[in-house]
Amino acid sequence: MHARGRLAGAIMSITLLGGLGAAGLPGAATASEPAQNYLVFYKDGGSDAAQRAVEAAGATIQARDDKLGYFVVRTTDPERIGADPSVVGVTLDRPIGRTADVPVAPRAKHAGPAPKHVRAAPKQAAPKHAAPKQAAPKQAAQGGDPLSDRQWDMKMIGATPTGSYAKARGSHKVLVGVIDTGIDGNHPDIAPNFNRALSRNFVIDQPFDENGKPLDGPCEHAGCKDPADVDDDGHGTHVASTIGSPINGIGVAGVAPDVSLVNLRAGTDSGFFFLKPTMDALEYAADVGVDVVNMSFYVDPWTFNCASNPSDTTRESLEQRGILEGMRRAVRYAYTRGVTLVSAIGNESLDLGKVKTDTSSPDFPKGSEKKRIIDNTCLNVPAELDGVISVSSVGPSGRKAPYSDYGVEQTDISAPGGDLFDGGTDLKGVSREILAAAPEHVLRARGLLFADGKPKTSSVVRDCQGGKCAYYQYLEGTSMAAPHVTGVAALIIGRFGKPGRGGLQMDPAQVERLLYATATPKGCPTPRTYRYSTGESQVCEGPTAKNGFFGHGLVNAARAATVTS
Repeated sequence: MHARGRLAGAIMSITLLGGLGAAGLPGAATASEPAQNYLVFYKDGGSDAAQRAVEAAGATIQARDDKLGYFVVRTTDPERIGADPSVVGVTLDRPIGRTADVPVAPRAKHAGPAPKHVRAAPKQAAPKHAAPKQAAPKQAAQGGDPLSDRQWDMKMIGATPTGSYAKARGSHKVLVGVIDTGIDGNHPDIAPNFNRALSRNFVIDQPFDENGKPLDGPCEHAGCKDPADVDDDGHGTHVASTIGSPINGIGVAGVAPDVSLVNLRAGTDSGFFFLKPTMDALEYAADVGVDVVNMSFYVDPWTFNCASNPSDTTRESLEQRGILEGMRRAVRYAYTRGVTLVSAIGNESLDLGKVKTDTSSPDFPKGSEKKRIIDNTCLNVPAELDGVISVSSVGPSGRKAPYSDYGVEQTDISAPGGDLFDGGTDLKGVSREILAAAPEHVLRARGLLFADGKPKTSSVVRDCQGGKCAYYQYLEGTSMAAPHVTGVAALIIGRFGKPGRGGLQMDPAQVERLLYATATPKGCPTPRTYRYSTGESQVCEGPTAKNGFFGHGLVNAARAATVTS
């Protein structure tokens, strides 16, 4: 595990790596301010005092969660409630959707835009790709799948027919939760491992933000709530595929091809992850016995959450304290009930231990961002929270990807996440990124397919076997790196877990220990200041055993499949 130093734990904006929705920036209350719902987090043992503070402010409690220690309160004066010593944070429970007067639209007409937080673009523009003739995929070696020859990432970590697949492929008893934009449970390379019974959607899509600007687009389903087997963004499906696409004669194979995939959707179609749905997903995962969760996002709207920052208003500080406290409690609740927690570290090219300014917060609603001075006590969540395994990204040559955040305190382990501009191998263009499953309707909505289903771009691959076709997409980011670690954690749990709630159970501390013990050691580059072709420089600190670029090393599925406990 990792500590932040001066402040234990950490917080990341929840939007793929997730949001809120009051009119304008959080500021001082006004006489005309309408009542809104807030999450009021009270101190341990302070529920009665906090309830009195709520009543004294003329507010009403709408709901409560005693497991995580908060009320849902409707009030016009959150600052008065937050001033009570029994209260540790007050965060707007931003609307997750509205259904009034919003027509239901066919699903294929909408797909949310690519989330900006999870896959930050490299510093230079990606080359445009013409619509090439795509050769029929070659059959992979025995034990793989037709597109396995394109999965350099699996070869890098030893997830191959002669590597981990020969020794350990996971187990359907291992429940892997994907907290993301959803999972396409009907995708041919997801469906065999998709656990429909346990999957849940914790969000309602919001067609427009409070300023009337398009957000998630028209509702595809009555009530604006997608079924638990739908992903209108594609991000969550890509992540789930890397973790656990089965070896089934079509497409790709995941790190742990025999596990059960559980959709724990907390992200909207537009890719925002708000506090309450994320807490709900973690709490549910713990209660039903999920073994490991992947979190390739950060909690919106603050990229860095500061408990007390002179650059912030009183209400902004209360909000960030609430996010920090809420996520700490949700993570602790899951961790203490046997859930191993894996997170993407982020894609802003930042040394997280030395950030001095934040210009991207708050990111919701659009146009609310401001420049503020911050320091090392301000945290990015969930990546920096205690109990969370934070993953940096490498390209096909093994170098740290330029977009990947890093830090000697923050980076726990590294994994392949793709690097379009990594020229250290024979791979070209998009083949340097990570190939995994994509929902067909999302690709069509984004104009990436011709009417007959053929891909328009080399970033999309179609594989047809036995009269059935499936689609795959090349993407890069720490969001793509984290699921490799989640998959290896699932292999470890499949080997050493004991029967428990839901399936198998294993102490997350033991899973983490074996992840690091089996990782391939990877030291800082020489010289330690690495210069990318863009002209950007990043400095790696720390020894081979634990450094800012690679943490404890590169995750290794083959070694995890054979290690003794």
